[in-house]
Amino acid sequence: MKQTLLLLLFSFSVLAQNSGRISGKIVDQLTQKPIAGVSVTLDGSTKGVNADDKGTFRLTGLALKTYNISFSAVGYEKYTAFNVIINAGNENFLNIELLPSNQQLTEVVVTQNRRTAKAATLESPLSVQRLTAEEIKSNPGGNFDVSKVIQTLPGVGGGPQGGGFRNDIIIRGGGPNENAYYLDGIEIPVLNHFQTQGSSGGPQGMLNVSFIEDVKLSSSAFDARYDNTLSSVFQFKQRTGNPNKFQGNARLSATEFALTTEGPLSKSGKTTFLASVRRSYLQFLFQALDIPIRPNFWDGQFKITKQINSTTTLSLMGLGAIDDFSFGPLKKATPEKLYIYNANPLINQWNYTLGMSLKKLLDNGYVNVALSRNVFDNNFLRYEDNLKKDPSQLNFDYASRETENKLRVDVNKNTNGWKINYGLSAQFVEYANSTYQVLNNTIPNPAIRLAYPTTTISYTSPLNSLWKYGAFAQVSKTFFDSKLGLSAGLRTDMNSFTTTGMDPLETISPRVSASYVLSEKWTANASVGRYFKLAPYTILGYAITPPYSMYSLAYTPPHLVNQDAKYQQSDHYVAGLEYLHDESLRFTAEAFVKEYANVPISNAKGISLANLGGDFNILGNEDVTTTGKGRAYGFELFAQKKLTDKSFGILSYTYYRSMYSGFDGNLIASSWDNQHLLSVTWGYKFPRNWELGLRFRYQGGAPYTPYDETTSKSSYLTLGQGTFDYSRLNTQRLPNFHSSDVRIDKKYNLKKTTIDLFLDVTNWYIAVNPGIPTYTFKRLEDNSAFATTNGLPIAKDGSNAIPTQFLNDKAQVTPTIGFIVEF
Repeated sequence: MKQTLLLLLFSFSVLAQNSGRISGKIVDQLTQKPIAGVSVTLDGSTKGVNADDKGTFRLTGLALKTYNISFSAVGYEKYTAFNVIINAGNENFLNIELLPSNQQLTEVVVTQNRRTAKAATLESPLSVQRLTAEEIKSNPGGNFDVSKVIQTLPGVGGGPQGGGFRNDIIIRGGGPNENAYYLDGIEIPVLNHFQTQGSSGGPQGMLNVSFIEDVKLSSSAFDARYDNTLSSVFQFKQRTGNPNKFQGNARLSATEFALTTEGPLSKSGKTTFLASVRRSYLQFLFQALDIPIRPNFWDGQFKITKQINSTTTLSLMGLGAIDDFSFGPLKKATPEKLYIYNANPLINQWNYTLGMSLKKLLDNGYVNVALSRNVFDNNFLRYEDNLKKDPSQLNFDYASRETENKLRVDVNKNTNGWKINYGLSAQFVEYANSTYQVLNNTIPNPAIRLAYPTTTISYTSPLNSLWKYGAFAQVSKTFFDSKLGLSAGLRTDMNSFTTTGMDPLETISPRVSASYVLSEKWTANASVGRYFKLAPYTILGYAITPPYSMYSLAYTPPHLVNQDAKYQQSDHYVAGLEYLHDESLRFTAEAFVKEYANVPISNAKGISLANLGGDFNILGNEDVTTTGKGRAYGFELFAQKKLTDKSFGILSYTYYRSMYSGFDGNLIASSWDNQHLLSVTWGYKFPRNWELGLRFRYQGGAPYTPYDETTSKSSYLTLGQGTFDYSRLNTQRLPNFHSSDVRIDKKYNLKKTTIDLFLDVTNWYIAVNPGIPTYTFKRLEDNSAFATTNGLPIAKDGSNAIPTQFLNDKAQVTPTIGFIVEF
């Protein structure tokens, strides 16, 4: 196969064309109006062009290589798009936003304001990072998964095991459900396949990297327009479909196949589309590796953009997935593999987000109206034996659906140097949940010759629906010749369900940020803000079915027990310095403190739910009390070098502490208290279209909780896993973790087609990845059954079992080879 492909490449090399194309549209960042006459120049090339009166440009006949493209115009700050690859296949279409400047162009070149550091804004002058599509595609170990690449940014952890298997996004020590994700301004509550309901993580991201223009992470100083977040806001900006020609790409690897197409839907090019479909091959890979799990998924994504007239643009978007998680037979059984069968549930999920955005330009700004609907349907089943699926041995039967219908209107104006944003939002939420779950098995107590009975929960949630409302305003301005930038915002949120939900004063969330240009290259930044998040629907919809009474024949329906849940609160205090050596090299240093209040505490476990959400269970499906506290603090160092002389790289280091309290109010280390996060990513472009990427990760050991030996022994056969002793929450700690990934790309430019062959190896030097030890029972030598103390078949309550634990410290190396064809 490989020899045939290489032969074809060499055979067609004589047909290779030596020129490529690029086009785009340039608008004012504040008003979104097209900018005419912008000078577009390609570094290292004599070619250039000026944008027309519609702000559009196109360059053809370009040499096939990587460019840095500069955009400059009188009255605007110069902007450079780095690492733009021109090849024979797809034509890049860039959406460029230029920031107005108070000085003339000749002055801007000399004293460019530090606020144009390609990441920060006036509203969010610090704790902001950006990644472009090319940085995501070429990221070693990322395998085109946007959710994994995010973990290269400062302050972003991946959970206890370094994010090797799951995409749990831990920002500055906060829980994995504290983040919000927006795709072109439309919130996407489901970001990953097999997502943990009530949280956010999963093993594989849903977003197609071919759609992404850039990713912006705000880990503090969030814009007031974004609601329901405590740790961060991710803004994924999608490309616009090419208005000049139909084109696309196909990607095939050991784990997936993806097809993406784009082009005009009208002769004028005013209507364009992007569409993709992706199919997982993970189930075949795991079968070949003799791993019992069979994850299988489909996903699709689309975007349609319609330029209705010179001032009005309509955008339609969609994102959806179908997920199925099951099990298959083993070729060779081991205790570790057999454990997987019954420790995990059978999962069937589907979800979608559909959105419409209408942007209308005004004389001094624009108004945006966004309407969207998202549905997340989640079904879990778990048996004592997930292969046999005996109905009498069912211990987990869960079916839930979350539906949100959202409307948001925001107005953006610029008047006399003041930048003003304000808006309103409304959501109608529908929720359904039917749960049957065995929490533990009968526990014998020989001391009193009695037994604690099996604990189960069984209910159908009566929540049904609720309304959510929000309002915000933000004003920003620069002073003293643009040296001082100030921004202040205010937001409030309400809901129709919780006890105090309709009191807007309960969630007043002010925020203030400031930046000051100390010198040509140095800027000082600071921000203070309060943020709120409503409890997950799993908490709001949890109900208790009253026990049967022989004295009453009337049916007593389940009643909701978490209606008194308060909005969780997080206060951020951040200060930092930024050094911009030049347009391509940036350094930042920041210190931060986050104070949490109203954190949900499990009434059954007595611990903060902020410690949970990093597994394949359900977060929040229980009775809680929102009286918990928390604190995270630390500092970050960050350096980013954009592509200039064939190399580019990112270095980030974060030291932090993360602590939450239980009922007693004492702060103890959280499950995400890794303390040290180090990530180094480096790439180099060699001649003849070869590219090498390396990534190194180091993460401090995460705390974990030991097992309750008594409960684990009696319930293991029913639940398929051990039970943690939460009275000793996070008293143990894993060893430190480190790993390195490598990626090699080779591109071939044929006639109107580009082929990219790639090899991506995760953990190439075979480092041990420590995980939480696994509680199980000892098995016979041939693994055919459990060993027992008396030689008899194992008892249901595990009384004659031989408990043991095995360490999850196996080195995992994942090589992925594949190719991308652009046409």
